[in-house]
Amino acid sequence: MAMIAVTGRRGWRLSRRGRGFVSTVLSIATTIFLLLALTFIIGRVLPLDPVAAIVGDDADQSTYQMVYEQLGLDRPVLEQFALFVGRMLRGDFGIALRTGHPVLEDIARVFPATIELATVTIIFGAGLGVPLGVYAAVNRNRLPDHVVRVVSLLGYSTPIFWLGLIALLVFYAQLGWVGGGGRLDVYNVGLVVPQTGFLLVDSLLQGEHEVFWSAVRHIILPSAVLGYSAIAYISRMTRSFMLEQLEQEYVIAARAKGVPRWQMIWRHAFLNIRVQVVTIVALSYGAMLEGAVLIETVFAWPGFGSYLTNALLIGDMNAVTACTLLVGIVFITLNLISDLLYRLLDPRTR
Repeated sequence: MAMIAVTGRRGWRLSRRGRGFVSTVLSIATTIFLLLALTFIIGRVLPLDPVAAIVGDDADQSTYQMVYEQLGLDRPVLEQFALFVGRMLRGDFGIALRTGHPVLEDIARVFPATIELATVTIIFGAGLGVPLGVYAAVNRNRLPDHVVRVVSLLGYSTPIFWLGLIALLVFYAQLGWVGGGGRLDVYNVGLVVPQTGFLLVDSLLQGEHEVFWSAVRHIILPSAVLGYSAIAYISRMTRSFMLEQLEQEYVIAARAKGVPRWQMIWRHAFLNIRVQVVTIVALSYGAMLEGAVLIETVFAWPGFGSYLTNALLIGDMNAVTACTLLVGIVFITLNLISDLLYRLLDPRTR
């Protein structure tokens, strides 16, 4: 009977895990389908003529009509959507008007630059934002708390493009402490063969230390400016989470028992907000990947944001569609990673 009970419990756990896996797959598939539908609708309602973007304004009517039919725009809307979904699932995003290359090839070239910038930024933002939030919560309504709150308020209210321009003027043009626009100094361009697409990694793998330090000098300022807004958000949310935990009864009991202050803060209160901190860090990282447009423009950073902006300006719907889908997939992936981290950090979610 005991063996039957154990077998029954194992079977129930496996079936529950199977249902959870199927539910996750269905949720992802539904999200991607809705994202495809939303992208298709946006492509139809934007005041952009994809045919005119291809043939130009001076093309005759016969040429315009031929391209119009080749794109399938003369077919019923549902049939157009079915063809659109089929192409997207095959990875056929068409040719970029600006470069003449396949869109996926262009994205594979520019996206690593944005990932590199966002990764350095989130390390900077979370590395300072989380401790500042904890420090502010522990010193609630004291001078350190007021300082952190003022810093966070400035991070929210200061336009990031203005902050980037001022930072360039002061730290690059006046002081010369950091590099200027782009990812490298001009004389270092082309010395490293792209392998991973991450310049910091590729330069180290190929032993180009001068190129590596040039890349470091150029990434410091944009990542610091972009990371300032991340610090403002992460520190504010961390402070809010910690204040809630510090008012709980178990913290009051630990304080009454004489538990050391650092242990009460980091080994008790902070451990209970790990899941929330993971959530806000993941959201901040996703926002940087999709929202670094202004910083990439100010610092002439050849990344995903600049590519998407240029595609919108010339009405390149192939590139815009692919970029929109990529942003959605990035957020789906970050949510999945967050769910996995939840299970590792909090046994109650397993």
